[in-house]
Amino acid sequence: MTDSLLSVTGLNAFYGRAHILFDVALQIRRGTVMALLGRNGAGKSTTMKSIIGLVSPAAGEITFEGVRIETKPTYEISRMGLGYVPEDRRIFSELTVLENLQVGLRPPRENVPTWTAERLFEIFPNLASMRDRPGGRMSGGEQQMLAIARTLMGNPTLVLLDEPSEGLAPKIVEQMAETIRSLKKEGLTILVSEQNLYFAKLIADQATIIEKGRVRFTGSMEQLASDAEMQREYLIA
Repeated sequence: MTDSLLSVTGLNAFYGRAHILFDVALQIRRGTVMALLGRNGAGKSTTMKSIIGLVSPAAGEITFEGVRIETKPTYEISRMGLGYVPEDRRIFSELTVLENLQVGLRPPRENVPTWTAERLFEIFPNLASMRDRPGGRMSGGEQQMLAIARTLMGNPTLVLLDEPSEGLAPKIVEQMAETIRSLKKEGLTILVSEQNLYFAKLIADQATIIEKGRVRFTGSMEQLASDAEMQREYLIA
């Protein structure tokens, strides 16, 4: 079993005629958390959408568990075990918490944690107390946790989280960080798109900085945390 779970090389992407990603490359090791960092508009979300198949790359290779996926449709990529939590969450507002979770249910998968609603209620205790509440009557932080939990019901090997801390109160950000650390202990591999360096420091092993569609840094979170010049140039507004 290879240590590299997801490999992206030479990724180029366009929106219409606008060139958004320029030879983006990253590798995610199995069982780790990587933070994809950058300012707003840097290309983080486009990178994630390219990986999950929502944006068709113009060039480059994306390999997941040894299989090329850059030309596959999103539903096939998802079935292979790659989960995606979009920035806008997209929960079903009329369905209850439990019903939202049931929508994401897929069969167990080998060599990854198997999730049930009850197991997820242990990881997300706030959701346990509102299992019959419609999604539209939840706070932003609660909806974010529900979106992550619903994705986990698909028993993914790797989860892409797009800006999970955006718009959340500091206390909820701390809870979210603790949840992600718990998921890592369960054996989940996670790629997190973030602007919040503090949040990234709480959860990530590795970091990649993207700026204007180009990778500017790849290394350990410890390396980045100690490089004040890199932070000022590419992360601090």
